[in-house]
Amino acid sequence: MSADRSSAILVAGTSSGSGKTTITLGLLAALRNMGKSVQPFKCGPDFIDPGLHLLASGRVSRNLDPWMMGEARVRETFTATRQRSGADISVIEGVMGMFDGQASSSATLARALGVPVILILDVRSAAESVAAVLKGFETLMPEVAPVAVILNRVASPRHLELVSGAIRLHCRAEILGHLPQNLDFAMPARHLGLFTGEEQPISPEALAGLAATITAQVNLPRLLELAATATLPPAEVEPVRHESVKVQARIGVARDRAFCFYYEDNFDLLQAAGAELVFFSPLEDRQLPEGLDGLYLGGGYPELYARELSGNLGMRQAVYDWAQSGRPLYAECGGFMYLTEGIAGDDLGVLPMAGVFPVSARMQKKRASLGYREVRLEKGCFFGSASTVLRGHEFHYSVIDEMPDHIERIYAVNNDSREGYRYKNVLGGYLHLHFGFNPQMAVEFVRACQPAAQWGEKK
Repeated sequence: MSADRSSAILVAGTSSGSGKTTITLGLLAALRNMGKSVQPFKCGPDFIDPGLHLLASGRVSRNLDPWMMGEARVRETFTATRQRSGADISVIEGVMGMFDGQASSSATLARALGVPVILILDVRSAAESVAAVLKGFETLMPEVAPVAVILNRVASPRHLELVSGAIRLHCRAEILGHLPQNLDFAMPARHLGLFTGEEQPISPEALAGLAATITAQVNLPRLLELAATATLPPAEVEPVRHESVKVQARIGVARDRAFCFYYEDNFDLLQAAGAELVFFSPLEDRQLPEGLDGLYLGGGYPELYARELSGNLGMRQAVYDWAQSGRPLYAECGGFMYLTEGIAGDDLGVLPMAGVFPVSARMQKKRASLGYREVRLEKGCFFGSASTVLRGHEFHYSVIDEMPDHIERIYAVNNDSREGYRYKNVLGGYLHLHFGFNPQMAVEFVRACQPAAQWGEKK
């Protein structure tokens, strides 16, 4: 089978804070203004950048994470999304520095997909020495050496002259353009990171200004030529298709400003397994949608909307009653916090939540946990039998009170912790699981949600 040709680039950085997200958003918007259809992707487990990509491109962005999904699933997601979208070019935003993240680094992803790398080179507080930095990026993994750079935070014409001269003398990568140090664009942020796309943190005017700067300062026609050199290996797993699948169960998915952290692949895999996804808002809706067979409460920022969530007594009671009924409910991170007795913080007091788990979630100023996690099920559940292996990511600032012993723990986590709290048919915890590593878990969850399964009938 011959290799697949596609037009794609990966935007990598020398480090976190080098300007990847700002420049990626500018490229998405500028290419769109050129009349190009652009499909965005995000390397790694991040939820926020994909939401911002949607604002700039008008298209849903996908996560590509080799460790959490497996390289075969990464290639399938990239290929299938590109084919479905019919986009002229795919733009992948990297994660941290180009080589950071080990198995899920930007470099690893670029190699897996055969995609050329555009490196964002932050030249602030340096001049000729920048060439040594770029030279290192070119030699560490020669097979994914950056084909071009965009210089960020250039202070003056003289600064540009010094940096460009050194790069042209010592390095192979070409210079596509540069952005000034005083760029009139700021990414709004808070202690938990950037604002989410659902909160519309970037005005259309600011995005238009950024796109205009990129168009004026970056050689976009040359970027498109470089993107056309991408060569994608053939996919190794069957594409996820759900358009003609018979509906087996209706699963309610909490999705609004408070609950907006979901991997799009999870939705695809659930639908391919026969789920009809019914979205609802714990902020705005007073009751659950009718006719549901299962619930999925994803992550987000419930602490920022704790007063509104707490004040929605109808929804809190509906979720509590659902949990007591023994029907399937899966909740992760923010969704798990919503199932506790309350969310507590210095400026919150304790605001009551759904009260399914007999603990409170308490916000801290410092991060409580961050990192990839592998889970082995110690007991069977609606994701699979005992010993099933799942993968995901954990990132949160809250901690819970000590969970009482009568609440089961069914996750054995590779950081020597035990989590995955189960009460009746409710499974909750801080991990964000990616179903792509083990697609059978989506099949098992849909099967458990089918009405006959809940009443113990044979299928």
